[in-house]
Amino acid sequence: MRIDLLTLFPDMCETVMAESIVGRARKKGALQVCCHQIRDYARDKHHSVDDTLFGGGMGMLLLAEPIAAAFDDVLERVGRKPHTIYMSPQGKTLTQKRVCELAQEENLVILCGHYEGVDERVLDAYVDEEISIGNFVLTGGELPALMLADAVSRMIPGVLSADECFEEESHYAGLLEYPQYTRPAVWRGREVPEVLLSGHHANIRKWRREQSLLRTARKRPELLRDAVLDDKDLKFLEQNEFIKQA
Repeated sequence: MRIDLLTLFPDMCETVMAESIVGRARKKGALQVCCHQIRDYARDKHHSVDDTLFGGGMGMLLLAEPIAAAFDDVLERVGRKPHTIYMSPQGKTLTQKRVCELAQEENLVILCGHYEGVDERVLDAYVDEEISIGNFVLTGGELPALMLADAVSRMIPGVLSADECFEEESHYAGLLEYPQYTRPAVWRGREVPEVLLSGHHANIRKWRREQSLLRTARKRPELLRDAVLDDKDLKFLEQNEFIKQA
């Protein structure tokens, strides 16, 4: 996959995407991330990227032309129209399901807004969807864009060591992840659950599934409505009096 970030702060984005798992994936060629400075595409001698709002109002708005020129440059490099996303508090809230869907794309372009946002005309012309990370507002779209890029990147083959690294995580299958422990077996008087020390893989899988169900029912019961549950899951939840709460 290739991910292009259009931003006023490419160094900020590059620093984050060069670290840890994503950084290693880029070095070995499993993922390509390109950070573009929108200001480089400005036409005037001052490299202006913003202006005042028609109709009045506080703040400045990002100009359409530099962003459009950046989009056109990426399109020329990629050779086709990439799926284009604008990070916006007006977009649909990001979910793991949408992350999995976006991971199937070959190319993503993510536009980071700033100031009061972006001229609506460039959104109409280029953007396929708007995505939000929650019902709050930040000073710019870089942090949301990096969160989306990171979430999508780790779903790409070759980024993580194996699919199991994400298949059992919170939200992937609609449930929260089970508790996890490491050495020592007893820490400050608190013991690791005995089943995890037993070496009995079937019992461990059963315990982990039940713990995921319990955690979800207690912390995020609304997730159970869309989770894929079998008869054993439903019986377990009923026995623990969580069915009505969910």
